Amino acid sequence: MRITYIHQYFKTPEMSGGTRSYEFARRLVERGHQVRMITGDPDGDRVRISTEAGIVVHWLPVPYDNKMSYGRRIWSFLSFVGRSAVVAGRQPTDLVFATSTPLTVAIPGAYAALRRRVPMVFEIRDLWPEVPIAMGALRFPASRWAARRLEAWAYHRSVHVIAASAGMAASVRRRFPDVPVTVVPNGSDRDLFAGADADRAGAELRRATPWLQDRPMILYAGTLGVVNGVDYLVRMAARLADIDSDVRIVIVGDGRMREPIRSLAAELGVLDRNLFLLGPVSKAEVVAFFAACDLATGLTINLPELGSDSSNKVLDAFAAGRPVAVNHGGWIAELIAETGAGLLLPPDDPGGAAAVAATFVRDPVACGAARTASSELARNVFDRDLLFYSFEEVLVGAAGTGGLPRDRGRSASRVHGGQ
Repeated sequence: MRITYIHQYFKTPEMSGGTRSYEFARRLVERGHQVRMITGDPDGDRVRISTEAGIVVHWLPVPYDNKMSYGRRIWSFLSFVGRSAVVAGRQPTDLVFATSTPLTVAIPGAYAALRRRVPMVFEIRDLWPEVPIAMGALRFPASRWAARRLEAWAYHRSVHVIAASAGMAASVRRRFPDVPVTVVPNGSDRDLFAGADADRAGAELRRATPWLQDRPMILYAGTLGVVNGVDYLVRMAARLADIDSDVRIVIVGDGRMREPIRSLAAELGVLDRNLFLLGPVSKAEVVAFFAACDLATGLTINLPELGSDSSNKVLDAFAAGRPVAVNHGGWIAELIAETGAGLLLPPDDPGGAAAVAATFVRDPVACGAARTASSELARNVFDRDLLFYSFEEVLVGAAGTGGLPRDRGRSASRVHGGQ
């Protein structure tokens, strides 16, 4: 099957960022499908084509950075819409697969599907437009109306929708009950994060880092955006400096809030004392940090709309067999509570969280039990190979429906693994 795969933020393991599209696309190639990826190249000045693990990738020069203002981001989204629609519409294909965010990626997807008279499958990895509205990014009634209309149009132009969490799927079903939905959460790459090579990388990182060595380590590895609320860790570090100053908090990443985080850490006297702010690293390089840590974190600001998030950093921690601490509600928090794979931290009390985390990382029995539970989740629930079978099944089934969205009167929702 020939698949046109549209994702504005496609990343390979040599890049910093999530690799869901890469991992699924390369597996599609291994299964005999032909995949053409249409993506943005934030640093590019021209269109280029490369082959990555058998995936033919069209890199389009579209500036984007998490540090951009909301207005500039919207301009980036629209620029990608125009450029990607032209390229995607030219590709001979049997199926178009478009993955958000942003929601606007549905436009080139639907255009290419219509032009080629083939079906489109649409994937949602965030609750758009609920999250941007809750964040204040869409302040005006007209922009909110347009976003909701685009969402409805995108779902009804798709023969099937893939959701990255059960909460996202429930949101779609509640408002669009005739839309077929399957849940395929983000996956754990155990072949990368678990095993002797990962353990050696973690041990070497500790040996080579004078301020770490054998001290307890709490890790955040990911985007430093407004929605992530990583200043929570800075305030945790301030309390840890008083109750257990040997515990190290390590933040690895970049984004709009990097400098405010640095400034707050300096103001509170924890920067390069017990909190260390490092730059972004590739997916391959971040393995050492997860292997070295005693507790990984998944953070958001305190907004209910964010509870449906399917965080790559949490799934990477499961893959590494590391306990996970989250400061938000939602399905990940419920899973951690049910399985004992980590800690639930109070969302508005980083000082209290510091006390809980300090006790936990000093308790080898608790850490060991959480590591076992985390590994079992990676193996039995989130293994990327298992999730891929559900993903491929949706695409193959959709390709057999023809070029138009299926009859909405017939049924439709499926959920991977009951998640």
